[in-house]
Amino acid sequence: MDGLGRRLRASLRLKRGRWGPSQENLGEVVKEPERALEHCLPNFAGGQHFFEYLLVVSLKKKHSGEDYEPRIIYQFPKRENLLRGQQEEEERLLGAIPLFCFPDGNERAPLTECPRETFSFVLTNVDGSRKIGYCRRLLPAGRGPRLPRVYCIVSCIGCFGLFSKILDEVEKRHQISTAIIYPFMQGLREAAFPAPGKTVTLKSFIPDSGTEFISLTRPLDSHLEHVDFSSLMCCLSFEQILQIFASAVLERRIIFLAEGLSTLSQCIHATAALLYPFSWAHTYIPVVPESLLGTVCCPTPFMVGVQMRFRQEVLDSPMEEVLLVDLCEGTFLMSVGDEKDILPPKLQDDILESLSQGIKESQTASEKINEHVSRPFVQFFVKTVGHYASYIKREANGQGRFQERAFYKALTSKANRRFVKKFVKTQLFSLFIQEAEKSKNPPADYFQKKILEYEEQKKQKKPKEKTVK
Repeated sequence: MDGLGRRLRASLRLKRGRWGPSQENLGEVVKEPERALEHCLPNFAGGQHFFEYLLVVSLKKKHSGEDYEPRIIYQFPKRENLLRGQQEEEERLLGAIPLFCFPDGNERAPLTECPRETFSFVLTNVDGSRKIGYCRRLLPAGRGPRLPRVYCIVSCIGCFGLFSKILDEVEKRHQISTAIIYPFMQGLREAAFPAPGKTVTLKSFIPDSGTEFISLTRPLDSHLEHVDFSSLMCCLSFEQILQIFASAVLERRIIFLAEGLSTLSQCIHATAALLYPFSWAHTYIPVVPESLLGTVCCPTPFMVGVQMRFRQEVLDSPMEEVLLVDLCEGTFLMSVGDEKDILPPKLQDDILESLSQGIKESQTASEKINEHVSRPFVQFFVKTVGHYASYIKREANGQGRFQERAFYKALTSKANRRFVKKFVKTQLFSLFIQEAEKSKNPPADYFQKKILEYEEQKKQKKPKEKTVK
């Protein structure tokens, strides 16, 4: 295990660095998974900078041989006047990014055609802080074979839909002239990130088109602003999504296979988002670079995406208790076998019924689809663990102590109780309850809102039940 961690660090030349590859420092995560809080995207109130860097990454020939390697060819803004320690840290961060902009390995060469792809990755520091890379890969304008280019916006804010729109604007300017990208990004950098539900409007000049006004609106429901469920729904059935959710809830190993970077990125983010209000706390890499394929041999929990060209390497790897999902064919290539039995049967039926009904009623807008897909999974956690706050006993100093045994024994359904007895042992639940023990009041978030609604519904049901008797 230590050998694997060393190989992974060496492959990224980050052996001494503090910034880890993709969703965490993989060498560190092998030993201390509790540090890898990569999917714990905070609810930004607004006012922060939109982004830290815009990077342009392209392929350059290596000094020896004909092979190509990804390198940063443009950086905005230039970071000057940094202290020496800050400069070293920034260099380590920027040194890790090109590999994740071009995770294809040997498929690096001049092309005449290249699919336009939007994807993302996350770099997590050992102190838990993290930065997200939002990427748009395309071919520069021209004729004949050309080297693909990636525009990568590095930000500490998780809002994938909004940054995808920003990349649309970058791409539009890229088709005219790279010179007009940077005034637009400067204006964006000077604007404050909006609060949930609010809009920021940017003024931007484009030659031959004049001045344009670009409106960027942040979703009102911030717990869904970092996800789009459409790809997951297109690739898999409701029953398969439910089995993947069940595997993730018990923190098993999950590998997604797909051709496109966009599909992998969107589907793995969507899967992690189904766990709300809990956060995946283990290895999490939407697109695994070829040099890190050894990750799939880790005995610890992980959720990773692998391009289909590496399918055979994955199948040949020694793996145990893995759910291997083929997003192209919509099938499971490997499974543990008990995925249908993890969740309580009645609650499984409730989720499937709600999903079927919700999709029929929903419009094509991604926000509507997100809301309808997310709601039954949130309701699942409301019904199974929504009573958690009543079982945190406060001491005189205000510190909370969670009463685990009394908590799961309070459930009247035996099936629900069996599930919760397993779930409380996971890192997902432990991290959540640790935060709850520190806070004197439950957070005023979407999950708490749904808990209160559910409790109110139960109160209204009781008088009716008594009347019937």
